[in-house]
Amino acid sequence: MALVDQIQKDMVSAMKTKDPSLDGLRMIKAALQKTAIDAMKPLDEAAELQVLTTLVKQRRESADMFRKGNRPELAEKEEAELRLIESYMPSAPTEEEIDAAITAAMAETPNPTLKQMGVVMKAAQAKLAASAWMARRSATTSGQSCPKPAASSDCESGGAILVT
Repeated sequence: MALVDQIQKDMVSAMKTKDPSLDGLRMIKAALQKTAIDAMKPLDEAAELQVLTTLVKQRRESADMFRKGNRPELAEKEEAELRLIESYMPSAPTEEEIDAAITAAMAETPNPTLKQMGVVMKAAQAKLAASAWMARRSATTSGQSCPKPAASSDCESGGAILVT
């Protein structure tokens, strides 16, 4: 079932039960439909995930700003919408899955250097298939040891690979 169809079903259910999450559902549906209209074609799963990721980022920034502005009630509203949006996103990979994907990607890349970390991260993202969660975890590779000696400028901080 397409995400928009699932959200429509949830909207109908929320209307019948007078659920306060109805506004959030309408916001998600509107964002997905706007993107589909702008693209002039139906959204695929990756595009839907990108829209949801954008909405999550907006809600996090808004909640932070409301907290800084001493408006906790509005921050709580944004965080409730954030939880609603995240409920439609695929589950995040575990720490072990991320570490395994990065280790496997480093093993597939011959002699990875700091300059090749983009290739390694791209391969790890392909293995995890949920690149939105990788953005949060790009620093994971800082704990992986560099296969080359740290004498070259390829690796910093005691042989650890740093990705910024």
